[in-house]
Amino acid sequence: MKHLRFLVTALLLCTVTIPAWAIDPPYQRQMERLAEIMGSLYFLQPLCQADSTDWRTQMADLISLDEPDEDRRQRLAGAFNGGYTAFARFHRACTPAAQEALTRLLIEAEQTARDIHTRFAE
Repeated sequence: MKHLRFLVTALLLCTVTIPAWAIDPPYQRQMERLAEIMGSLYFLQPLCQADSTDWRTQMADLISLDEPDEDRRQRLAGAFNGGYTAFARFHRACTPAAQEALTRLLIEAEQTARDIHTRFAE
């Protein structure tokens, strides 16, 4: 009986001290990639196109619609910032390489967004 009480107390302490881990939705990796692409576009598009989309606002809207917890919100923002930084290190003007990257990123963004919507939208 004494051992049972100890065991129950130990189990209760374990359940109290172990934090509940949030489970990512199945589309989290794709959302992080989309956020990274949007960060890259936020940097590249103004270099190569005078009238461009505000990708930062688009990202904020996407996060708002997804309603992530704080951990996921931070990861999405980090992916966006990482995409921005990756291209900011190497491009200062619209070179042929920057234009090609912009074109490829726009295509990938569209495909990724369509895939997320097709597979996971309610």
